[in-house]
Amino acid sequence: MQQVLLTALGVGGATVFGAILGFAIKRIAHRFHDIVLSFAAGVMLAAAILGLILPGIEKGGQFGALIVGAGILCGALFLNFIDRFVPHLHSLAGVHMTDEGEDARQLNRVLLFVTAIAIHNLPEGAAAGVSFGTGDIGDAITVAAGIALQNIPEGMILIAPMLAAGISRKRTFLIALGTGLMEVVGTLFGYLAVSVASFLLPFFLAFAGGTMLYVVSHDMIPETHSHGFERAATYSLLVGFIIMLVLDFYI
Repeated sequence: MQQVLLTALGVGGATVFGAILGFAIKRIAHRFHDIVLSFAAGVMLAAAILGLILPGIEKGGQFGALIVGAGILCGALFLNFIDRFVPHLHSLAGVHMTDEGEDARQLNRVLLFVTAIAIHNLPEGAAAGVSFGTGDIGDAITVAAGIALQNIPEGMILIAPMLAAGISRKRTFLIALGTGLMEVVGTLFGYLAVSVASFLLPFFLAFAGGTMLYVVSHDMIPETHSHGFERAATYSLLVGFIIMLVLDFYI
């Protein structure tokens, strides 16, 4: 349980760390943002496959592939359901480029953007918690590392829109902290869920993997390919994937 708590704090703390960087940098170049986010996408892709989906198949027995397939689809549908009610990352990532000061319309857009990030953080944190159900700490750390890396640039892009909308620096930081706490809650919930219903572990692993695949495909890749730096983003994703593949094999 201690390892789960430390992981939860680490995953949630990554968002806060990104927010601190956001205060320091203030304006993030699109090229840098796309490269970092693509690297995180590669890490998350490897983590979903190696740390969640493959272990789910192994633990699912004779019907492992079918159970995992259903779990992946349910995880994706779950986030798709969420996206019908809140805006997704790539549709609002450019809000910090506007210059409308304290205009109420901009403030509403920013708050919707932050809400979207916070809601997405809940299943991401759950993925980290569920991964501990495999009994393989290496797999759990792989998944947690992937999510944490993605949370750093995510935390960075939270800051500028809120400051531009006129939200105070103190309140901006508290809101960013709140989105990070959603990761902590999600991690603990995921761990407790598989602890109570261990027989559902293969499905839960696949469900968590499906949410991660959905985020990579639906949010991260479109966002990193929308500013003219597609080639750099693609190679950055491949590097992130390969690094996690090598670490998973040798560690």
